[in-house]
Amino acid sequence: MIKSAFRLLIILIMPITLYAQDTTVVRNQANVLAQAMIKGDYETVINNTYPKAVQMGGGTEKMLKLIYLGIGQLKSAGISFEAISIGEPGKFYNAGDEIHCLVPENITLKTPKGRILSHSNLLAISNDGGKNWTFLDLNNSNTIRIKQLLPNFNPELKIPPATTEQLQ
Repeated sequence: MIKSAFRLLIILIMPITLYAQDTTVVRNQANVLAQAMIKGDYETVINNTYPKAVQMGGGTEKMLKLIYLGIGQLKSAGISFEAISIGEPGKFYNAGDEIHCLVPENITLKTPKGRILSHSNLLAISNDGGKNWTFLDLNNSNTIRIKQLLPNFNPELKIPPATTEQLQ
């Protein structure tokens, strides 16, 4: 009886564990976010942003206004997004009832002085066992700021600093 119950438990848990470790799902959903940013589909960007960050930012409408304002300032300075590429997600970390992982992100910007390549990370967050992910851009974020949004943030997940380089 106990062996049967244990086998049943393993059979039930195995698909959840496998799904949670599926980096393809995370990467595909991060690519949705990246492509939306390139296309100027800022509603999709917000829909794929960690909900508590949107809430702390004043809600969807206020976040949209802030994004349009920021993009407008970039454009008036002659800066535009050229490309965003998403790398392979890193290790998965349990954080309370969420799963977190880092997803490398490279952003190429066109500027009046040339092109700039920024290397940073998105923090991918799932609260449904890895089926769906939302994201936070970690461009030079520190652990203190992240803990305000994610009180259960796992300290084993180390966030490397963002870097930039001038391209030819």
